[in-house]
Amino acid sequence: MSDFLLELRSEEIPARMQAGARADLERLFRKELDAAGLKAGEITVWSTPRRLALVARDLPLATEAVSEEVKGPRTSAPEQALEGFLRKTGLTKDQLTERDGVWFAVTEKPGRATKDVLAEAIPAIIRAFPWPKSQRWGAASLSTESLRWVRPLSGIVALLGEELVKCEIGGVKSGYVTRGHRFHCPGEITIGSAQDYAEKLRMAHVIVDHVEREAMVREKARAAADAVGLVLVEDEGLVIENAGLTEWPVPLLGRFDEAFLDVPPEVIQLTARVNQKYFICRDAGGKLANAFVCTANIEAKDGGAAIIDGNRKVLAARLSDARFFWEQDKKKPLSLHAEKLARITFHEKLGTVADKVERVANLAEWLASEGIVPNCDPALARQAAQLCKADLVTEMVGEFPELQGLMGGYYARAEGLPDAVAEAIRDHYKPVGQGYDVPTAPVTVAVALADKLDTLVSFFVVDEMPTGSKDPYALRRAALGILSILQLNGLRLQIASVANTLLLQAGLLARAISNLPEIKAFEADKKVAEKFGTVIKQAEVDAYFDKEISNPKILHLIVDRAALAAQFLADRLKVQQREAGVRHDLIDAVFALGGEDDLVRLLARVRALQAFVGTEDGVNLLAGYKRAANILKKEECAPAEAAYDREPAEQALIDALDAAEPQAESAIAAEDFTAAMAALATLRGPIDAFFDQVTVNDADANKRACRLALLDRFRAAVHKVADFSRIEG
Repeated sequence: MSDFLLELRSEEIPARMQAGARADLERLFRKELDAAGLKAGEITVWSTPRRLALVARDLPLATEAVSEEVKGPRTSAPEQALEGFLRKTGLTKDQLTERDGVWFAVTEKPGRATKDVLAEAIPAIIRAFPWPKSQRWGAASLSTESLRWVRPLSGIVALLGEELVKCEIGGVKSGYVTRGHRFHCPGEITIGSAQDYAEKLRMAHVIVDHVEREAMVREKARAAADAVGLVLVEDEGLVIENAGLTEWPVPLLGRFDEAFLDVPPEVIQLTARVNQKYFICRDAGGKLANAFVCTANIEAKDGGAAIIDGNRKVLAARLSDARFFWEQDKKKPLSLHAEKLARITFHEKLGTVADKVERVANLAEWLASEGIVPNCDPALARQAAQLCKADLVTEMVGEFPELQGLMGGYYARAEGLPDAVAEAIRDHYKPVGQGYDVPTAPVTVAVALADKLDTLVSFFVVDEMPTGSKDPYALRRAALGILSILQLNGLRLQIASVANTLLLQAGLLARAISNLPEIKAFEADKKVAEKFGTVIKQAEVDAYFDKEISNPKILHLIVDRAALAAQFLADRLKVQQREAGVRHDLIDAVFALGGEDDLVRLLARVRALQAFVGTEDGVNLLAGYKRAANILKKEECAPAEAAYDREPAEQALIDALDAAEPQAESAIAAEDFTAAMAALATLRGPIDAFFDQVTVNDADANKRACRLALLDRFRAAVHKVADFSRIEG
């Protein structure tokens, strides 16, 4: 057994590509080993800006000899079959082995030296390497067949134990020699084996282990801030990036002009982070400090003073630009910025961003005025919605798109707009994903909900729906955002109302979609369809659309496709609840009722059902329900013809239903689904006794009809809470 070292040295590898390159190197190396029948012990992969390195422990020195056997035709088979087998194997008849009347081709493959296997594998790995971006170089680059690498490849170290694995690719030959730090130790270093590789590079001012460099950046940057009484703003992505930019990281703290602190802190942080890869600091009170931490790749003789000064000047130039954008943008109110939105296309089928803003404003005002978002001033909701996208055309957001919304909030405050409006502009994109902050301020909720509803339903209306794994307009994220806002704030918006709300602004959508080809081809049998148990009132729709839209096909299209959006939202709710640990069959049991599309009420019903089916009463009631349902599947309920003396268990079930049904209905009306389940639980004993003591399929047709009707009544009572036929178990 021996250890193997491979180092691929090149010009600087972008930090963002290094993690993927490490994974690819290990994957390709393992693939080559598997193909040769070799198995290594532990495999470690490291990266620095100038090299990828792999160490494979405990490699055998040779592959094992193997015997391969291929079964051929029977010895009695026609001569043509034998000739075909010989051509396939490349053997002659006298080289075949006969066993039990069957020809076999047996090939003995001797073992190979691992060194020879690796000599072939290394060029194969280099040629197959899937860099996101790569280049050719030198005279050979005139040919498209020339070697490609992320940056020009300059050296290969390949050692099995202490022995060189000889190989060559693109004019680069393997050897024992590498190079240390570009400035501290630019000369050649001879590597003896995998055992001394990391330590020899350390002596040459190269920390080859990227994890160790990350720890150095993290700890020394924190220490630099602590030394002057500041707190480093933690940023793990920046830690990894700085470690990927340096081979000998030396974090240094510098200062910038306090005058720049007039610029919003997020702008300063983004300027420092994105443009310069600097950390920022806060004081003990949490306020942004005029300090930054940069990571040098050298231990300077002056302690880094010149490096800090150079970085301070570069950052000052960047911050000057940011301050200029900030001051310029504030010279105009957001309403004037918003006028430019009419020049920006939101989507070719949906008009401009200004069109979208108008739709969102209508929706936000409607959500507030209808009380769907409680305690929300409709005028403030409309004002915030009309300005929520205005910062998209500002200089600052043009430079830093990540600040959209946030900068709008700052500009609104600087302009003196109400706090509720500024907060709504700032936060209307929230939540931006699963687990992110969900807005709770009424005006913000109205605008954020309206924005996501419009995005979801509008794209469905113009037939731009998600397909499989493709979701170019992030409609799944919009749906999850809608669900999160509704759930956290307990908003009573029925899923079917998603379609209805879009009808309120169909005149706006009509302008965008009236020229679509599908409008001319679309035909509907009925003007209004029942969706999710809620019927859109035809008289109200007719009155609105007679005034707003002359083409009835547009109405049909919007109603039909908005309903698809509502179904999509319901499907996302099911997925969300399954991921949260709710049984899928219980979700289906509640959805299957129909007519239950108030999100808050629906989820309360699901939670109560999940708690109930986990109890003994729930399990037994479900068993009774299944038994009743199976009987009713096989037997038709016929009307009873005459009264008769009921058996005690039969009468007990009737009495139990007489008591439980009104209790359950009252509890459901009060949205106390736990109490509704408790009322159903009282039927558990009577239904068990009924099946034990009463013959349902009695010879007397009248008794049979009455008992089947009683079971049907029992089933209907249970269905008032959930469709138990969907529940497994």
